[in-house]
Amino acid sequence: MSGCSHRFRPRGLCRGVTLTLVFGCVLATGAATGSLPQDPDPVPELPARTVASRHAPVDREEIEDAAAEAEADGKSVKDAAGEVVSRSGDRWGAVYDEREYEEFEQALDGSYLGVGLSARRTANGGVAVSRVQPGGPADRAGIREGDLLRTVDGRRVDKRPVPEVVALLRGDGTGAGEGTRVVLGLVRDGEPTTQTLKRARLTPEAVTVSRLGAGPSSALLVKVAAFTKGTGQEVRDAVRGAPGDAGILLDLRANSGGLVTEAVTAASAFLDGGLVATYDVRGEQQALYADPGGDTERPVVVLVDGGTMSAAELLTGALQDRGRAVTVGSRTFGKGSVQMPSELPGGSVAELTVGHYRTPAGRSVEGRGITPDLAVRERAQQRAETVLSGLGGGS
Repeated sequence: MSGCSHRFRPRGLCRGVTLTLVFGCVLATGAATGSLPQDPDPVPELPARTVASRHAPVDREEIEDAAAEAEADGKSVKDAAGEVVSRSGDRWGAVYDEREYEEFEQALDGSYLGVGLSARRTANGGVAVSRVQPGGPADRAGIREGDLLRTVDGRRVDKRPVPEVVALLRGDGTGAGEGTRVVLGLVRDGEPTTQTLKRARLTPEAVTVSRLGAGPSSALLVKVAAFTKGTGQEVRDAVRGAPGDAGILLDLRANSGGLVTEAVTAASAFLDGGLVATYDVRGEQQALYADPGGDTERPVVVLVDGGTMSAAELLTGALQDRGRAVTVGSRTFGKGSVQMPSELPGGSVAELTVGHYRTPAGRSVEGRGITPDLAVRERAQQRAETVLSGLGGGS
């Protein structure tokens, strides 16, 4: 895990979260309460977080005082601090107990606790399996993409927001750990079945690379699921290894964010230095720059949707503003805030918003998202491939 800079190391806390912006997350509570868009598709099994929804600035000292008072009274530090965050209006503020925060750290390092599947909402309101991680518990049990998920541990899920369903799969709030059991009620081809799985520590592929055609100079599809440790270098390696003048289709759909440092490294694959984003931390202005030496000639199309979040939006905005890529898809999520963690008594951690970032052209992403150059909802990848071919990127 990358180290903390001194600017983001509160009270000795070094969690590898320098400018994380978002912890590669599923916004379970926010989606469940309606404060966020429902069910960006698909939703992977990444850690859930709580989200506040009012409008006053957060006061870190008030949170720390409430936590200290709760500890002295033998009450829950997390609950006391969480109540202050809820009142504060910090939309992205969150409080974690020690175990939950460790889970987030592990997710940013590229691993998570779950059964190895992603879920999506179907056209008729059900919940379907959208992806099964090879070698994971769901894969070993024979669960397939397209299977309908009806129950989790006996609870009906067809009317629940998808992030809430994923939280049930992980066992959030139950103390579930590696090896704990979860019973899934599934339907395949109209036939109901039940599968009992054991949760496991999984390491998904953050970056997958495939050819879009059969020819030696066919374009590459580079799918980035989240910006965990090492993701940026994987993107750079994929671009450097692309044949000839083959184009790159960079698929950031359903990318829930992660480490901004990794997104900047990924941007460096396509830029020869220069500005990637600016941000402020409690009013102090800072900037993020790409490394020199990136490929500035190869055609690039970036594919986005409503599940493209945070660090993925930062990368999208940089390539769009710098004229380095054509963006295709639907408006991105709109998460452009900077969080900094503060350690609380008893090992809990409050992650509080301290600023916001802007694209190279000065656009704010928070609450707005990024509008793609070509807005399409149906057959988005097919349209993106057509655009890439028109740019001379091959097929």
